Amino acid sequence: MSGINKVILVGHLGKDPEIRTFENGSKVAHFTLATTEYRKDKDGNRVEMTEWHNIVMWRNLAELAEKYLRKGRQIYVEGRLRTRTWDDANGVRHYFTEVDANTFLFLSPKESYGPTVTQVPNQTVAMPQPPQPQPVPPEGPVPDESFSDDLPF
Repeated sequence: MSGINKVILVGHLGKDPEIRTFENGSKVAHFTLATTEYRKDKDGNRVEMTEWHNIVMWRNLAELAEKYLRKGRQIYVEGRLRTRTWDDANGVRHYFTEVDANTFLFLSPKESYGPTVTQVPNQTVAMPQPPQPQPVPPEGPVPDESFSDDLPF
């Protein structure tokens, strides 16, 4: 049995995509994506927790990223995790993990992207309906993780 390697992220671009074009004309795009969640600490203060993800897009997706994606815009990304390793001149092993994207959706307002893009062969890229209001984190107390309620489910 083989495993599943699937990543789904919704976040904001941390920088404009860096585009590289190969001799055969195909492109690759690299950029960072920030995902943020909010929690309450033990004193009830709201704490923001941001994770940064390295994203890579190839061929048609890279061309769309080059054309439409800019720092701060919100997107939905699906892909798989890929970790590369290398040894530096001192023999120290380094690891770099990135999301190899195969699908993305524009989530920022449609007007900020220009013409509607709907489908790329073997890859999905879509313009969603107008943005929905973002959920507001609950203001109640933070659940005590040590609490056991003895429920059978």
